[in-house]
Amino acid sequence: MPSLEQRVSSIESRNSKVESDKAWETSWSRRLLIALFTYLAIALYLNAISIPNPWLNAIVPAFGFLLSTLTLPFFKELWLKYSYGER
Repeated sequence: MPSLEQRVSSIESRNSKVESDKAWETSWSRRLLIALFTYLAIALYLNAISIPNPWLNAIVPAFGFLLSTLTLPFFKELWLKYSYGER
Protein backbone atom coordinates (compact mmCIF):
# COMPACT_ATOMS: atom_id res chain seq x y z
CA MET A 1 0.00 0.00 0.00
CA PRO A 2 1.42 3.43 -0.93
CA SER A 3 2.50 5.76 1.80
CA LEU A 4 0.52 8.83 2.73
CA GLU A 5 3.07 11.10 1.02
CA GLN A 6 2.79 9.11 -2.20
CA ARG A 7 -0.99 9.25 -2.11
CA VAL A 8 -0.99 13.02 -1.49
CA SER A 9 1.55 13.53 -4.26
CA SER A 10 -0.59 11.47 -6.63
CA ILE A 11 -3.69 13.51 -5.76
CA GLU A 12 -1.82 16.79 -6.21
CA SER A 13 -0.51 15.64 -9.59
CA ARG A 14 -4.01 14.67 -10.72
CA ASN A 15 -5.44 17.98 -9.50
CA SER A 16 -2.77 19.88 -11.42
CA LYS A 17 -3.66 18.01 -14.61
CA VAL A 18 -7.39 18.62 -14.08
CA GLU A 19 -6.75 22.35 -13.53
CA SER A 20 -4.68 22.66 -16.70
CA ASP A 21 -7.29 20.72 -18.70
CA LYS A 22 -10.01 23.05 -17.40
CA ALA A 23 -7.91 26.11 -18.26
CA TRP A 24 -7.51 24.82 -21.83
CA GLU A 25 -11.23 24.04 -22.16
CA THR A 26 -12.18 27.61 -21.25
CA SER A 27 -9.33 29.42 -23.01
CA TRP A 28 -9.72 31.88 -25.86
CA SER A 29 -6.89 30.10 -27.67
CA ARG A 30 -8.99 26.92 -27.88
CA ARG A 31 -12.09 28.84 -28.95
CA LEU A 32 -10.25 30.71 -31.69
CA LEU A 33 -8.57 27.56 -32.98
CA ILE A 34 -11.88 25.72 -33.20
CA ALA A 35 -13.46 28.72 -34.94
CA LEU A 36 -10.55 28.83 -37.40
CA PHE A 37 -10.77 25.10 -38.13
CA THR A 38 -14.55 25.37 -38.50
CA TYR A 39 -14.14 28.27 -40.91
CA LEU A 40 -11.53 26.46 -43.01
CA ALA A 41 -13.45 23.17 -43.14
CA ILE A 42 -16.70 24.83 -44.17
CA ALA A 43 -15.03 27.16 -46.67
CA LEU A 44 -13.26 24.24 -48.33
CA TYR A 45 -16.50 22.25 -48.42
CA LEU A 46 -18.47 25.17 -49.88
CA ASN A 47 -15.70 25.69 -52.44
CA ALA A 48 -15.77 21.98 -53.36
CA ILE A 49 -19.51 22.08 -54.05
CA SER A 50 -19.16 25.31 -56.03
CA ILE A 51 -21.13 27.65 -53.77
CA PRO A 52 -20.54 31.32 -54.67
CA ASN A 53 -18.28 33.22 -52.23
CA PRO A 54 -17.38 30.20 -50.09
CA TRP A 55 -14.75 32.08 -48.08
CA LEU A 56 -17.25 34.79 -47.16
CA ASN A 57 -20.15 32.40 -46.47
CA ALA A 58 -18.01 30.29 -44.14
CA ILE A 59 -17.80 33.19 -41.68
CA VAL A 60 -21.38 32.62 -40.48
CA PRO A 61 -20.91 29.17 -38.85
CA ALA A 62 -17.52 30.14 -37.40
CA PHE A 63 -19.06 33.27 -35.87
CA GLY A 64 -21.97 31.17 -34.62
CA PHE A 65 -19.56 28.90 -32.80
CA LEU A 66 -17.84 31.85 -31.12
CA LEU A 67 -21.18 33.34 -30.15
CA SER A 68 -22.28 30.05 -28.62
CA THR A 69 -19.13 29.88 -26.49
CA LEU A 70 -19.92 33.32 -25.11
CA THR A 71 -23.50 32.44 -24.15
CA LEU A 72 -22.95 28.93 -22.79
CA PRO A 73 -21.45 30.05 -19.45
CA PHE A 74 -24.63 32.07 -18.79
CA PHE A 75 -26.85 29.07 -19.50
CA LYS A 76 -24.56 26.82 -17.45
CA GLU A 77 -25.07 29.11 -14.46
CA LEU A 78 -28.85 28.98 -14.92
CA TRP A 79 -28.79 25.21 -15.26
CA LEU A 80 -26.69 24.78 -12.11
CA LYS A 81 -28.92 27.18 -10.20
CA TYR A 82 -32.18 25.46 -11.09
CA SER A 83 -30.95 21.86 -11.29
CA TYR A 84 -28.72 21.76 -8.24
CA GLY A 85 -29.48 24.98 -6.37
CA GLU A 86 -25.82 25.95 -6.63
CA ARG A 87 -24.33 29.43 -6.80
